Amino acid sequence: MELSLHPSPSNMAGICTATCTATCTAACAAKNRVKSAMVALIDADSGQIKGRVSIDGRPDIVNQRSRIGGWEVDTVVGKRGAAALVSLVERKSRLSVIAKVASQSAQNVEDAIVTQPKPLASEGQTLTYDNGKDFAYHQRIGEDLDASGYFAHPYHSWERDLNENTNGLIRQYFPKGQNLAAVSDAEVWAVMEKLNNRPRKCHGFKTPNQVFFGIDPPIELAN
Repeated sequence: MELSLHPSPSNMAGICTATCTATCTAACAAKNRVKSAMVALIDADSGQIKGRVSIDGRPDIVNQRSRIGGWEVDTVVGKRGAAALVSLVERKSRLSVIAKVASQSAQNVEDAIVTQPKPLASEGQTLTYDNGKDFAYHQRIGEDLDASGYFAHPYHSWERDLNENTNGLIRQYFPKGQNLAAVSDAEVWAVMEKLNNRPRKCHGFKTPNQVFFGIDPPIELAN
């Protein structure tokens, strides 16, 4: 009688089925946990993000653009369901901070925001968001950055006009519908540097880098 160390095809099928079932079950459970967490952050009646503070409550000094530290935040979507860009722009200097995320999940967006602008934080910082559910973790972002968060009114994109304009500039390099998953972080960084070293008429043809950092020659944003 021969003994085989290799499972029969029928046994292999059973093993694969069991393994796949366990993997799928774990993946579904994780997905449901994320979905449940998101539902808890969205008001069931209004469909709006919980804890959101209207832009009406934002300090007037932010509207005046007289100090550094007022940021507008949005996402730039590529191919549907794929990677996206988180776009932040500082209202006074027009400095842009751009980061690629694997998807528009609130967790990915939160990670990108708290990682990117932290070295640029200044006293009295504010963040003004779009109303997308990708900003559902705005309260955690505010706590991490010690910043106040505000939301524009729904369908009032002009309340974040600088962000919308900057997104248009970003689209010159990454057109709508492009698969951003194929774009490298180095390419995103290069675009950010081009925008931040582009002279602006509103600054007397100084660049956002010059205005933000208070120096004369253009510089590259330190990593």
